Amino acid sequence: MITANRRQLLAGVGMVALGKAWPAVAAGQGDAAARPDLFIGTGGHGHTFPGPSMPFGMVQLGPDTNNAGWDACSGYHVDDGSIMGFSHTHLSGTGIGDMLDVLVVPTRGPLQLQPGPVGKPDEGYRQRFSDEHAEPGYYRVKLESGVLAELTVTERTGLHRYHFPDGPGHILIDFAHCKQEKPDELIRIENASLDLAEDGTLTGSRQVFRWAEGRRIHFALQMSRKPDRVAFFGDGDKPLPDGARSVKGQRLKVALFFDDAGAAPIQIRTGISAVDVAGAQAALAGEAADWNFDAARVAAGAAWGKELAGIVVRGGTADQRRIMASALYHCLLAPQSFVDRDGRTMGMDGKVHSLPPGERAFTAYSLWDTYRALHPLLTIIQPDRAALMTRDLIRQTQQSPYGPPVWPLQGKETGCMIGWHAVSVLAEAQAKGIKADYAAAWPAIRRRAFDPAMPDVDSTLGRNFYYDLGYIPADKIWESVSRTQEYAYDDWAMARLAQAAGANEDAARLKARSRNYRNVIDPKIGFARPRFADGRWWQDYDPIQIGHDPKRHRDYTEANGWQATFLTQHDIYGLIDHFGGDAAFETKLDAFFNAPSTLPDNAPPDISGLVGQYAHGNEPDQHAAYLYAYCGAPAKTQAMVRQLLTEMYRAAPDGVIGNDDCGQMSAWFVLSALGFYPVDPVSALYVLGSPLFDEATVDLGRGRRLVVRAQGNGPDRPYVQSVTWNGRAHTRNWISHAALMQGGELVFVMGARPSGFGMAKRDRPPSFGIQPG
Repeated sequence: MITANRRQLLAGVGMVALGKAWPAVAAGQGDAAARPDLFIGTGGHGHTFPGPSMPFGMVQLGPDTNNAGWDACSGYHVDDGSIMGFSHTHLSGTGIGDMLDVLVVPTRGPLQLQPGPVGKPDEGYRQRFSDEHAEPGYYRVKLESGVLAELTVTERTGLHRYHFPDGPGHILIDFAHCKQEKPDELIRIENASLDLAEDGTLTGSRQVFRWAEGRRIHFALQMSRKPDRVAFFGDGDKPLPDGARSVKGQRLKVALFFDDAGAAPIQIRTGISAVDVAGAQAALAGEAADWNFDAARVAAGAAWGKELAGIVVRGGTADQRRIMASALYHCLLAPQSFVDRDGRTMGMDGKVHSLPPGERAFTAYSLWDTYRALHPLLTIIQPDRAALMTRDLIRQTQQSPYGPPVWPLQGKETGCMIGWHAVSVLAEAQAKGIKADYAAAWPAIRRRAFDPAMPDVDSTLGRNFYYDLGYIPADKIWESVSRTQEYAYDDWAMARLAQAAGANEDAARLKARSRNYRNVIDPKIGFARPRFADGRWWQDYDPIQIGHDPKRHRDYTEANGWQATFLTQHDIYGLIDHFGGDAAFETKLDAFFNAPSTLPDNAPPDISGLVGQYAHGNEPDQHAAYLYAYCGAPAKTQAMVRQLLTEMYRAAPDGVIGNDDCGQMSAWFVLSALGFYPVDPVSALYVLGSPLFDEATVDLGRGRRLVVRAQGNGPDRPYVQSVTWNGRAHTRNWISHAALMQGGELVFVMGARPSGFGMAKRDRPPSFGIQPG
């Protein structure tokens, strides 16, 4: 994110190991068509990376092509042209970067200690590359030095295998490498150390003050061959005396030299921990005790094969099936595991905690994005893991001085974006029957809900105005309009949690307060509009603009007035009434999707993928196409959803129209392609749309499955004519999570023209607890 808050297809011998474990696909599809393409999202501004990880793995190993600038948020961009090396931690699809820990650089020739600029790879240790290949759990590339690099993983370890040409070579461990905003920026690093033990194990620790300020990383690294010489380098690349076996400082490096590097493959295994070196060593001992790289690769491929078999589709085009598999893959990378093998984890209070047996801790919760579709998707296809995440978020809520998490990363609250949307994930889980001690989280949530003295991060600013005025004034706090609306949604979620905790008076108060979103939507002009502390509206309002004073700050979060107007998710019928009824609301939606796609010069790049003024490349309005269903025009939902599915996603590196945001963009595709979407996740229901594939089979766990069929489907047949659920006519334009999770068959009959399906008030989706008709 930009605000203060934020190439190849699979082919060749690399598929052999994975093919043995890969799920069967429908007859006639062609095996390769249903396999994910890990390069989708690595171009444009998708910010994904192609390196190997286990599903939700702690180690996310991969190539770094750049570590500076916005398009280096994941460390990789398909257009960069050179590889710096291979680091062990990455973020997938984010708009702010961090991580890139423990960079390994296998190369030949004179030792270089700096990578050099991306545009001049010959000036440092960067290397051009060719023959790049990626599949779930495995990555391979040929470097210009002649080194063939292979990577695979276990949950907490990264495994490397390097094939050097005959003659000398060396491996540099750059422990100063990390994500930077600009190439010459020196990120603050403290308490760094490197130590080489007598048995050849290299261990290291450091504290990085980047986005997650002060996060700690510890590693233990072993090599299959003993180097002939080792050289340590301290701050400023100052070499240590020959024979040195350790170094302390801030920006540290160590080079390991091999007189005949090509005599046999050099393997490296690296365990990581956020707790201590002992945790990293335990990861090595427990997950990579031998040097069987191929066995680890097969195991990683099998793990992915099992997870990706959770949704199998038939029909559509080969590219659409590939997009679906790739989107599902990206939905299973984050949140990332964040616990050592012995159950220890770094808590949000800065203390080490030991989890109860069977529990897990996670990190990289991109909640401003993922509460909308990723977490709802996980409750369907990963219910057990969703339950683990629910209990983890409760623990983090109890530990954090800020209460419910905003954007927690590696034990630190980044405070990124606006709102505290962990409450949405928790309220959704509670509404869907996921068992957890929600009452344990309520005291910290209640403080965030009502106590103005609770410490703020950027995401929670302006609460005192929100409490007193019912909105946040634009002349006092930046992004005031979006904050008012999103704080209102969190009120709605907290009302559900208050009720679960038995705090009924608090629940009623929060539910009433959740309608504060109306205080920044001017009914006279029908737009979300900046409002000042004295109650006045911004008079020179232009819905294209980002704010009333573009030189100082914005009034919207990664949006403009058009997009903020439709941000409300929980009180759709209240929003419709605010606009003057169904017809007026439908007309306003039409204008939204048909307005000129112009933006002001100061618009952030996140506002992308425009259809009219709707921006699919960013999260605030990703539910908007489904709003037609609430005003009696579901056919317009069906047409627009089908258009977005086919125009906003492509089977190419730039095939994700905006940041994938830890799987949110991908989750929108997966759910919408299945034919339904959670406009309001807390309501625990899904609005029906337009299924993309002729058939989809979804493994719901516990022996249950959901089959979605679209009879008479086709590119020119996006309109729903009728629906049956388990053989019975289903006239409602929505379905509950509880019904869906029982399993069964949801059948859509599709046609080339709109029908009357779902138009009657009694068949429209409930909202704010209200069933129309």
